[in-house]
Amino acid sequence: MIHRRTKVRRNLPPQRQRTRLGSRSHGAAQTPEERRQGQRQSPIPPTRVIPTQLRRQRAAHPPPNTSRRVPRTPLVTVRLFRQSPRSAFSNPDIWQQDQGDKSRHHHLRLMGELRRLKHLSPEMSLKNKEQDGQYSPPSRIHLEHEEESCNDFQQFETNDQCRPHARIHLEPQEKPDTNFKQFVIKKLEKSCQCSSNKARNIIFGFLPVLQWLPKYNLKKNILGDVMSGLIVGILLVPQSIAYSLLAGQEPVYGLYTSFFASFIYFLLGTSRHISVGIFGVLCLMIGEVVDRELYKAGYDTAHVAASLGVVSNESTSLSQPSGKICDKSCYAIIVGSTVTFMAGVYQVAMGFFQVGFVSVYLSDALLSGFVTGASFTVLTSQAKYLLGLSLPRSSGVGSLITTWIHIFRNIHKTNICDLITSLLCLLVLLPTKELNERLKSKLKAPIPTELFVVVAATLVSHFGKLNEKYNTSIAGHIPTGFLPPKAPDWNLIPNVAVDAIAISIIGFAITVSLSEMFAKKHGYTVKANQEMYAIGFCNIIPSFFHCFATSAALAKTLVKESTGCQSQLSGVVTALVLLLVLLVIAPLFYSLQKSVLGVITIVNLRGALRKFKDLPEMWRISRMDTVIWFVTMLSSALISTEIGLLVGVCFSLFCVILRTQKPETSLLGVVEESEIFESMSAYKNLQAKSGIKIFRFVAPLYYINKEYFKSSLYKKTLNPVLVKAAQKKAVKKKIKKETATLSGIRDEVSVQLSHDPLEFHTIVVDCSAIQFLDTAGIHTLKEVRRDYEAIGIQVLLAQCNPSVRDSLARGEYCKKEEENLLFYSVYEAMTFAEDSQNRKDIYVPNGLSFSSD
Repeated sequence: MIHRRTKVRRNLPPQRQRTRLGSRSHGAAQTPEERRQGQRQSPIPPTRVIPTQLRRQRAAHPPPNTSRRVPRTPLVTVRLFRQSPRSAFSNPDIWQQDQGDKSRHHHLRLMGELRRLKHLSPEMSLKNKEQDGQYSPPSRIHLEHEEESCNDFQQFETNDQCRPHARIHLEPQEKPDTNFKQFVIKKLEKSCQCSSNKARNIIFGFLPVLQWLPKYNLKKNILGDVMSGLIVGILLVPQSIAYSLLAGQEPVYGLYTSFFASFIYFLLGTSRHISVGIFGVLCLMIGEVVDRELYKAGYDTAHVAASLGVVSNESTSLSQPSGKICDKSCYAIIVGSTVTFMAGVYQVAMGFFQVGFVSVYLSDALLSGFVTGASFTVLTSQAKYLLGLSLPRSSGVGSLITTWIHIFRNIHKTNICDLITSLLCLLVLLPTKELNERLKSKLKAPIPTELFVVVAATLVSHFGKLNEKYNTSIAGHIPTGFLPPKAPDWNLIPNVAVDAIAISIIGFAITVSLSEMFAKKHGYTVKANQEMYAIGFCNIIPSFFHCFATSAALAKTLVKESTGCQSQLSGVVTALVLLLVLLVIAPLFYSLQKSVLGVITIVNLRGALRKFKDLPEMWRISRMDTVIWFVTMLSSALISTEIGLLVGVCFSLFCVILRTQKPETSLLGVVEESEIFESMSAYKNLQAKSGIKIFRFVAPLYYINKEYFKSSLYKKTLNPVLVKAAQKKAVKKKIKKETATLSGIRDEVSVQLSHDPLEFHTIVVDCSAIQFLDTAGIHTLKEVRRDYEAIGIQVLLAQCNPSVRDSLARGEYCKKEEENLLFYSVYEAMTFAEDSQNRKDIYVPNGLSFSSD
């Protein structure tokens, strides 16, 4: 039984004594039987009618504030259980509440008791008042009436039932009127202003080394920078020579490229950890352009020799075409430097116009698939060096398949010495690479196995005279020092301008993604726009010194980070190591076999080829990303690298459009005693409001998915067009003609039989996931609203963002007096629908209608 505690203030007259509703202790829950007994034995007194005279006295002498504060609503923890076709939930009590919530919401209980008050008669109210000796409305709820009669009390009840739910009104911000001409003039004046601080900021922003180098902590950072710079420089020597072959260049040009890129990024870069230099995928793309231009220029002796089965082992012993001023290697580096120059110009232009957003279209799945597909092409291009074959380098569509066809056709001409050397190098490099990776947490620095293999292979080839005895292919003469600078060939720019676009985008995207990844890992920030400038000038300036395209490389960046790199100063140490090789050591690699360089290139592809191991996890997380990865990988490997990249970008954009074309749609249900709405197909413990359908569309509404929006809405609710057609058909069959005579005039009227009532009267469209509307989307909403209103169903829009509201206002979705059809929450729309339906169902004896104001 519920015991009600009454606290009477003895110093107040009986008319001003108040009664407080006691609340049950939070320690034990109240059973339904106890609740029914409490309602029978302790009826709550009804609302008291206050006479006008007494009310005036109270207004003249207000009582002191003796009301207690309403206790806060206890915390309610709600668990939503997902729908499952094999769910084994058997417990119907799926609500989890805190121990302090045994009395539910206090204010909801008070409102329920207030509703019961309205059903009690005045006589019963007087009787309860005599029993208790005093009465006041429960917990700070004051009801007053202007009249003392019972009729006025009933009129108050009617008005209270018709009172609508409180609406939310937000006043939009006033947009300032801006003149475009004045705006442009103001921007130009601001950008053209010159001051010492502005000039200093521009210089320091363009050369970040001026900011961090004066603050460099020599004692703390110098050891890690020197160690990482030495190790990366040692690793770059064999890789630069090997990747030169991939780019179709002489080995010395790879050393030039790594040297200039390391030093220039030290001056312009903002990332402390990435290693900028030769990257295998870019070398492959450069090599394809070089081979194509060589063939166009007439340097086709290698193609003829390969077709005749002649094997040539000297890198530059090709006959010069008539009228040519340089040999094949000279023309190859001219083509490579011209492509590199154009790629750098594109990157600097993107930085100047701040169009780095282009890289956002290259998702992680797309880049990973592209690198893996290009790795297959790299592996294929290096296979001929492992076998000691001199084959034409295939380019264009299907180059991978064409190259393997050439390899198998000439497999009987394999050089056994090169094959044995390749196998021995693989047996040494693969285990040591795995050992370095597994013991990287214990090793202070990775073992430079590649350098040891290069030194050992060079000594064996030199003292064993493998080139003379077994006709093995060797690197040849590598000159010391630097060649004089030379400008790119401006006449080649129209031929290579398109190829440079893909190279610039790939180089920038990989550099920025790696720099941001390591900056986030080590707690500092990088400037993407400055990174674009840095990588752009790493291509423009070296292109005058016989270099080809560069970017950041993941493998060398990981080595640089793991060996204690602290700042960009390690790039200077790497450049000094390469400078030493260029000035002194380079000629010693004359006898180095090309098969060893091919093995080094292939072994460094392990990281890209290992992406196949991540596919099950990627499939579990996102199947769409996995499909994008496969499409990009296959197109890059089987078609070509440039076309594969374009196919990957187009396919990923198509997937985004496909997701919005057929997005997720669902009907929503409300969590009990809350304002939370979730999908009824995803969760179980949800309640559907009778007479109201709440529909959610999780995508922007535009011309592509407008038909899907209508079909999904009609499928989950009902098709108003079919209902209207059925009603018209029923009207034609069930119309009865009657003759009525009124004031001597005979009229023929048609009496339409009443139709079967629909199961719901309101549709609420949850627009929280609709980012924007276009013209087709606005027309679709208008059409849907018109069709449903034709059969007596109102359509309400809830949770529209400001962009959608502006689109609806500009599209004249509703008139000025109909703006109440847009709601700021689904709960508000649902309450409005219930109140409007209740007002339609109220019978008013005198025929007056109650407004919603």
